[in-house]
Amino acid sequence: MSEYLEFLSHHPILSSAWVAIIVLIIVGTVKGVVSSVKPLSPQQLTFMVNRENAVVVDIRADKEFKAGRIIDSLHLANEKVTKNDFSMLEKYKDKPIIVVCNAGVTASGVAAKLSKAGFAHVNILKGGMNAWLGAGLPVIK
Repeated sequence: MSEYLEFLSHHPILSSAWVAIIVLIIVGTVKGVVSSVKPLSPQQLTFMVNRENAVVVDIRADKEFKAGRIIDSLHLANEKVTKNDFSMLEKYKDKPIIVVCNAGVTASGVAAKLSKAGFAHVNILKGGMNAWLGAGLPVIK
């Protein structure tokens, strides 16, 4: 135990970095567990669309959306997201919604906004379109 205390006293910056990393891991884990937005795999997305009539909402840039998208997905432009204008999705408020971006990172922020706007079942595609394409699933242009 005395070796740990000696290490901590001689390396305060390194020790602080380790503590910060541990705290971030704990906070991220707790946030993921209590969040109303759940990540889905490409297979879970397919099941949810087929069994529960989920709506896929693609938030990528217009050019990327036109280059290849999940079948029957809706495009939600970035301008509408920044203005919290989800009027095009109002009729799907009670259906499961799955938000898709390129890598699954920006989708979580949009999904949180949708959840706050009163959408009941909001999910994200874990890994985004990269995961969808990596699974060899179809896209349309």
